[in-house]
Formats: sequence, structure tokens, C-alpha cells
Amino acid sequence: MEENARAVPKATLHRYPVYLKALRKLKENGTNRIMSRELADYVGIESTTIRRDFSFLGNLGKQGYGYNVDDLIKIFSEELGMNFDEKIILVGCGNLGRALLNYNHWNHVVGEIVCAFDLEPQTVRETNVPVFNINDVSRHMPHGCRIAILCISQQVQETVNLLVENGIQGFVNFSTDHFSVPAGVSVKSIDVVSNIQELVFETNSKHK
Repeated sequence: MEENARAVPKATLHRYPVYLKALRKLKENGTNRIMSRELADYVGIESTTIRRDFSFLGNLGKQGYGYNVDDLIKIFSEELGMNFDEKIILVGCGNLGRALLNYNHWNHVVGEIVCAFDLEPQTVRETNVPVFNINDVSRHMPHGCRIAILCISQQVQETVNLLVENGIQGFVNFSTDHFSVPAGVSVKSIDVVSNIQELVFETNSKHK
């Protein structure tokens, strides 16, 4: 599987979570088997693209029978390293952080935010998870938690260091400050401004 994963194109890898999300929803709705054209209609991706994407993971379906939904969920979960029970923490409960806490359902793809940390937890109200002081992270870090969503604008490097010391191995980063992490720790930065700039460029290019 690891050798296969290295050969999978980046665009295909980006579609795998889309397929997993759809398959988990389909399973919840009672679907046990699905054809590529049916999945294409469900996710809005061409059936030929789906079959090509699936082919990187082996012979997953049968001609005229389609794909077993449970088998696909298992394969994609293993390929992506995704655990439905993944424990996620959120750090920084400002406007964005509170919005993510109130959303906190990830459509059958990953786990959920189980708690949050803030410099002033007493000011954070109306959340569905407990909010602790960031200075008490070692006491309240959920067992086995590896992923943190970072929504802070001050003491960023110090906070990242503290979280790494307490077992965090990956960050979804909404902070605009630069910070460094040790080897083996992953960072996925969400830069809304850059995405808008890229979209404006693409839109302008289409109309030239």
C-alpha cells in the first residue's frame, strides 16, 4: 500500500477524502454496494476519473457488480490514515475558533473536537466542549490526541512548542504568524487571503 501511495498523483490524493466522506454517508443511509456512475453523480466527479483514482489502490470492484461500500471505506481509511474517532483539540477561542467549535461535525470523515484551550477560558461561553486554560494543557490533553487546530494570533511559537511537547503531531493552522516545528510534525496552513487571490487570478484569466 505504501508503494502505491507514493505513485498516486497529488490531484488524486486530494479526491480520496471526498470519496471517503461520500462513502460513509452512503453507508449511514443503508447503501452496501455502488457503481462508479452512481458515485459520480453523488460526488460530482466523472466516473472515468473515479475508476482511474481507484485503480491506484488495486482492483477494488467487479464488472457489473460495482464496489462494496464497506470494503472501500476500510481501504480509504487505511490509505488516508483517517480514524473516525480521532480526537482533535482547538487552540484559540476567538471568533473563528468559536465558529469551528459550534460547527464541529466533520461529515463522517474524521473525528471531532473534544476540547479547546484559550488564554481566557472563563470568557468563552456557549460551547459544546470544555474549554481549558492553555497553561493547563499537560493536565487536560486528551489521551491519544495528535491533531490541533490553531486559531491564535499571539505567543504562537511558544504555544506550538507546548503542544508538541504534549503529543501533538499535526496542526491545522489558521494563524498568520510564521512558526517552526520539529521534523515529523505536520502543518497544514489555511490561508484564506491567498486562496482568494488565486481565485481572482484564475477568474480573470478565464475572461481574457
